[in-house]
Amino acid sequence: MAVVEETYDVVVVGAGHAGCEAALACARLGLETIIFTVSMDSVAMMPCNPNIGGSSKGHLVREIDALGGQMGINIDKTFLQSKMLNRSKGPAVHSLRAQADKQMYSLEMRKTLQSTEHLTLRQAEVSEILVEDGCIVGAKTYSGATYHCKAVVLCTGTYLKARCLYGDVIEYTGPNGLKAANYLTDSLIKNGIEMMRFKTGTPARIDRRSIDFSKMEEQFGDERIVPFSFTTDPDSIQKEQVSCYLTYTNEKTHEIIRNNLDKSPIYAGIIEGTGPRYCPSIEDKVVKFPDKERHQLFIEPEGLYTNEMYISGMSSSMPENVQYDMYHTVPGLEHAKIVRNAYAIEYDCINANQLYATLEFKKIHGLFSGGQFNGSSGYEEAACQGLIAGINAALEVLGREQIIIDRSEGYIGVLIDDLVTKENREPYRMMTSRAEYRLLLRQDNADLRLSKIGHEVGLISDERYAWVVKKQELIAKEMDRVKHVNIGANAKVQAFLEAHGSTPLSTGVKLSDLICRPELDYDQLAELDPEREALPYDVREQVNINIKYEGYIERQVKQVEHFKKIESKKIPDNIDYDDIASLRIEARQKLSKLRPISIGQASRISGVSPADVSVLLVYLEQGKYQSND
Repeated sequence: MAVVEETYDVVVVGAGHAGCEAALACARLGLETIIFTVSMDSVAMMPCNPNIGGSSKGHLVREIDALGGQMGINIDKTFLQSKMLNRSKGPAVHSLRAQADKQMYSLEMRKTLQSTEHLTLRQAEVSEILVEDGCIVGAKTYSGATYHCKAVVLCTGTYLKARCLYGDVIEYTGPNGLKAANYLTDSLIKNGIEMMRFKTGTPARIDRRSIDFSKMEEQFGDERIVPFSFTTDPDSIQKEQVSCYLTYTNEKTHEIIRNNLDKSPIYAGIIEGTGPRYCPSIEDKVVKFPDKERHQLFIEPEGLYTNEMYISGMSSSMPENVQYDMYHTVPGLEHAKIVRNAYAIEYDCINANQLYATLEFKKIHGLFSGGQFNGSSGYEEAACQGLIAGINAALEVLGREQIIIDRSEGYIGVLIDDLVTKENREPYRMMTSRAEYRLLLRQDNADLRLSKIGHEVGLISDERYAWVVKKQELIAKEMDRVKHVNIGANAKVQAFLEAHGSTPLSTGVKLSDLICRPELDYDQLAELDPEREALPYDVREQVNINIKYEGYIERQVKQVEHFKKIESKKIPDNIDYDDIASLRIEARQKLSKLRPISIGQASRISGVSPADVSVLLVYLEQGKYQSND
């Protein structure tokens, strides 16, 4: 029998949010790329929550866009409702979140893939990676077809040996009943890759017509919609939005859950995988927070062309009849009809400690990975990893130096560093609290932070980058100007301040001093500043934030300078930690296993103490190791 053999530069396995970003990056950099999916219906599918962004996740989407990725552009085209979260708090935690039309989001991304030059979208199950002398040489599908290549990017999501569970029902499928990928795991293990088993879950979908919205609180989007992509014209996306609704569980709901815990596969011991701590099932919430009288539930639309509504906050693996009972206790859901049952899903993934910060495997040259396969959770976490893995796979094939986003440069850097350095025993979720320098890593300045890298890689055009440079110049110029504008204590100024609930002046001040007042901002003060020029909103926004928080920002900049010094102290690849007698045994074992590339990364490894780091620094400064150079 004739066997198909084809040659590409890069093979991407999986077409979820990670795989799409990886494949687009490779193709846009001119490499012949093929992306495999077990089903065309799974391209950029949202098997769980119907939204993009949210707290910290909105930062990731903005960073993906600043590097030249697609997620922000795609959600701007297909959102149903948009809201900037945490507006009552400081700008460091402002995060954009948009409800997506799930079907349209997937179709729009599929359209993008299939219209991109150098990119082939193929429905087939990859069953093997082909490795020779520690290097990737290709991949093979279950049908026996061989695809020779120079790099492979694994983005298998939740499909590897997947099984879905609710009650005593076990279905050996991927999410949404799609085919699981049952063969690749064995090939990975054969090639020395350590595998783990994780779990996630999803709530039921309810027929909209069976919901009584009058018993719920209607949730509206922002009056003025802010786009995710820096390339999207804000005026082009102002449209009528679809409402979401808020309701709550109650003691009756919780009683039904407690009385049926033995029927949940999570508590019956049927589920082997570890679930996400920060996205727990309703069973977990009731057990772990017994004093909480109610839990929030958001009822969210899945699209314009479906009646399905998503019950955010109530994922479960309870039996079907128990699901009906507990949903029917919720105000507004008394007569709810289930369209799709809630379920838990188990799947194979890897211990990401096996990866460099470039997301290339340490043991296999040319093999990269991203997304939930790396032990993370969430569409946004997946997409940013897929983008970095795809960029670095392409740079490797092109013979160029791979990129690493460090913790001071972006949330992407924090996420990847945490994955490859720390011991993650549960699906990793991004949170603003994980970022040490979050005042610098705001969602509003992602383009200023990362567009230079995207441009150097080749994913940001000269024209787009020229505007970023111009924007930086305008911000710096305007900040300097407002620091030199004098505001006198005259009657007009005093009346203005009184009207805005601000303390009158006893003497003249600089305009920047007034901007620093909590109740005032740069735009409000325009009438006291007749010489100011018309500037774009995003420039004005940066001026306002940078003036208001200048002292705090300067403090974090100094912290970053210290971090950079430690991070720049590289550790040679060939160092033998057993030769360092003063290192504790645990530190030697952890350092030998994880092979950190810098003192900074070594300091973040669990089990490596500050004293161990000091010993390592002294050892390196004495030059006792044998260098390969």
